[in-house]
Amino acid sequence: MGVVLLQRGARGSTLTPAGVVLEEWATRLTDVADEVAAAIETLRTGRDRELRVVASMTVAELLLPGWMVRLRRRQDDQRVPTTTVSLTATNSTQVLRAVHDGSADIGFVEGSARPAGVRSTDIGTDELVLVTTPDQPLARIRKPLTPAQVAALPLTSREPGSGTRQVVEDALAAHGLAMAPPAVELTTVTAIREAVRAGSAPAFVSRRAVRYDLDAGRLVVVRTDGLALVRTLRAVWTGSRTPPAGPVRELLEIARRHPSVTAPSPA
Repeated sequence: MGVVLLQRGARGSTLTPAGVVLEEWATRLTDVADEVAAAIETLRTGRDRELRVVASMTVAELLLPGWMVRLRRRQDDQRVPTTTVSLTATNSTQVLRAVHDGSADIGFVEGSARPAGVRSTDIGTDELVLVTTPDQPLARIRKPLTPAQVAALPLTSREPGSGTRQVVEDALAAHGLAMAPPAVELTTVTAIREAVRAGSAPAFVSRRAVRYDLDAGRLVVVRTDGLALVRTLRAVWTGSRTPPAGPVRELLEIARRHPSVTAPSPA
């Protein structure tokens, strides 16, 4: 290389500043080499590609359908082999497990903390709100609920391991509080929304997941004070710092450009 890369000392060898720079370059070069090899293999086979996606319920129900349509349209416009997408919807804990064990190519989660043991990138934010029906006593309170009052409420809640529940638990834990035992546990955003509309206990959900119900007056927001209820939506994968070339990177680019959470208008 023409420069000194290592310095030997009594305690062993250490990298020189030039060695540190070279190490970073070498890592980037090997990442690019892996991506080129994968891309060449795709070109060589010329077959339809398969993309295994696993996502938390909020992302799976409200975001991914639109992203997958955009991915198909992009590939049709580019006249490249289309990608067959298989989607598994589950909670955030199971998403990370699937990405770790290789049963998914890319995952999407939501939560407060950045997940450990995987590569990740932020793609947007989402706010949780406490909702109930207009005829419930909570709908008529004038002052925002304190963290202690929220902690005492039996809620219609997601199951342990979900990103939504984890955000609420973390927000209460910041005040030294824990959630009361849920009145009922359900596993999807739609089930939570419909249960509350039918008269179940209040629930924390994505604001945009219930925006049509709020606009129509079927649900109302119960104001809270002092709780951090904005969560980050993230894509997760394993391997190099740069997402793998091909459908994974294409889907991630679409997610970054269209991070808005949308929900269909319920009947």
